[in-house]
Amino acid sequence: MAATRLAPSGRQVALEHGDQRVVVVEVGGGLRSYSAGGRDLLDGYRDDERCPSGRGQLLLPWPNRIEDGTYEWDGRRHQLPLTEVESRNAIHGLTRWAAWTVSAAESGRAVLEHVLHPQPGYPFSLALEVEYRLSDAGLQVRTTATNVGADACPYGAGAHPYLTVGTPTVDDVVLRAPGATVLHSDARGIPTDAVPVEGTDLDFRQARPIAAVKLDNAFTDLEREPDGAARVELRPPDDGPGLSLWVDESYGYLMLFTGDPLPDVARRSLAVEPMTCPPDAFRSGKALIRLEPGESHTGTWGIAPADVPFRA
Repeated sequence: MAATRLAPSGRQVALEHGDQRVVVVEVGGGLRSYSAGGRDLLDGYRDDERCPSGRGQLLLPWPNRIEDGTYEWDGRRHQLPLTEVESRNAIHGLTRWAAWTVSAAESGRAVLEHVLHPQPGYPFSLALEVEYRLSDAGLQVRTTATNVGADACPYGAGAHPYLTVGTPTVDDVVLRAPGATVLHSDARGIPTDAVPVEGTDLDFRQARPIAAVKLDNAFTDLEREPDGAARVELRPPDDGPGLSLWVDESYGYLMLFTGDPLPDVARRSLAVEPMTCPPDAFRSGKALIRLEPGESHTGTWGIAPADVPFRA
């Protein structure tokens, strides 16, 4: 009997709502594609590819980097595998290549689950769940982590979608981003200081083209709307349909990345990464979540396919 070909990203779960189409995957529980009205909103990847450059992946139980992969927690030192070998960092958590279980799949909704068991460098137990839901308002992604172990554990959450408005590069894309403070990093991607964006080429609080600006920065002190959401907005230079990515109040940081050093990205799209904490939070403790046994943390972000008004 001939073997069934298995996609590198595992089981594919397709969601539909009106003219919106989403595919989420078993490997990493990530988001592979998202389109609306026949246009791609996500710079994703094919079903015969292994996910490149973190596209659409969930970053759990920490986003971004941990310097040297080492940290101290409740008086004990832990050493994580160095998954960014060239820079000697542990990067983007422990679940990106794990198999997630599809616990619910409907026409416009899917729920995937994964249990992160104790392991070298992270001797804690987390039950993880992500819900993807389509509606008239777009895509909503809700991530919940529950400490199912006997000890308190450190936790942070992130995601890594690359957004596109259909332009060949992001240079002419008009961007509005809500961060009033930017984190500068060293050559290893570890934060060195935090400074106001005002008066710098990293100030996108008023909409303007990205132009030649190279973005690989975390932003915080996010301007929020009355409902608590912070929103990043993109539109093409011809005033065609744009899109926005929003985060709830659990996400205090947004990483913006034009992908200049990555051949498969190279400014073709813009990564807008919701993060509950900054890079290296396991060492600095900045905005790091402490989950006691039995406690849970939930955060929600989403992408809206409509062309939204830009603030002057």
